[in-house]
Amino acid sequence: MTEADLRRDIVAACRDLAASGLIPGTAGNISARVGSDMLITPSGIPYDRLAPEMLATMALDGSGDWKGPEKPSSEWRFHHDILVARPNDQAIVHTHSPHATALSMTRQPIPPAHYMIAAFGGASVRVSAYARFGTQALSDAALVALQDRSACLLANHGVIATGDNLARAVWRAEELETLAQQYILSMSAGGPVLLTEAEIAEASEAFKTYGPRKPDS
Repeated sequence: MTEADLRRDIVAACRDLAASGLIPGTAGNISARVGSDMLITPSGIPYDRLAPEMLATMALDGSGDWKGPEKPSSEWRFHHDILVARPNDQAIVHTHSPHATALSMTRQPIPPAHYMIAAFGGASVRVSAYARFGTQALSDAALVALQDRSACLLANHGVIATGDNLARAVWRAEELETLAQQYILSMSAGGPVLLTEAEIAEASEAFKTYGPRKPDS
């Protein structure tokens, strides 16, 4: 995929997530690795006005240097730090999706109430410690919550989902919102029966062959 293709795909993903209500207004942002840099959505641009050339290019060397017509998202720090710390991650989606964000406001992790929890790397989706948006403290807290996981809730804030490509990161953000909604509904119906560690391990193993084959397989 060329950088131009990736820029178009990021804009399309933003618009799709906005249309589905997962990134209301100008909330949320997306980044993707491109060589030794990352592309990241700009700060405060409504997604119906976003164009591929508006994405900022940021170095992944910790300098904070960027190029582009618009300044990068205020959340660039955790995008940068996750991509540096986790070389297998190629894209990051941050949303303020309603149900997952509601759980983040109560600071409740999502337990193994459904086998889809295994799609996120373990028996729970953790909630990070709270820190103000755009800060290094928030980035540090997110990395702790993401340890051995592909998604987390940010306390009183929203969601981070990662992937080995943009489509997988978007898919996880969408699945996490669905899972959060189902968990909230189950609690109103008397509370879920949680799956065992063995049942989650079995689901995790099955997920290794889930989805389409990679091109080289």
